[in-house]
Amino acid sequence: MDYQISRFPIPSLSDMPDDIRTRIEQVQAKSGFIPNVFLALAHRPDEFRAFFAHHDALMERAGGLSKAEREMIVVATSAANQCHYCVIAHGAILRVRAKNPLIADQIAINYRKADITPRQKAMLDFAMKVAVTPYAIAEGDFESLKNHGFSQDDIWDIGAIAAFFAMSNRLANVGEIRPNEEFYSLGRK
Repeated sequence: MDYQISRFPIPSLSDMPDDIRTRIEQVQAKSGFIPNVFLALAHRPDEFRAFFAHHDALMERAGGLSKAEREMIVVATSAANQCHYCVIAHGAILRVRAKNPLIADQIAINYRKADITPRQKAMLDFAMKVAVTPYAIAEGDFESLKNHGFSQDDIWDIGAIAAFFAMSNRLANVGEIRPNEEFYSLGRK
């Protein structure tokens, strides 16, 4: 059965602006496939550029959070937002970055029962609050994070990643973006 990547138009690679086509081809060369989110967002070039610039600024920067911890935030909050694409795609990335075939499923189902550290649980508690009940954030949330060794920059990163992916989750749901089949097996062996 053939499924649509998105409910919105998918431009052909040859019709994309050079910078977007080049980025997509680089991702394809590295991963062996083109993640559907790249194709789904390519129909709006300015938004594609802004989205991935913000994504990269949050997910690729150096700081107190590891790349695996950043992906933990994405998986936990995307599960809360019921974003099929992001849970599957970022779950795969988390498995690869953590070198752990079990962690993404554990975090997606219930991070409180996952095999993670108390520091990571505190990080995800805050990220979930940002994603689901941001109006309830209080001084105690910041104190808890500081007590677990998170810096002000780390706290910003946790909140910014949760907020960015709340937006991303909504776009993926609006667009009915389908995860690539390749993501399901990545990092499992």
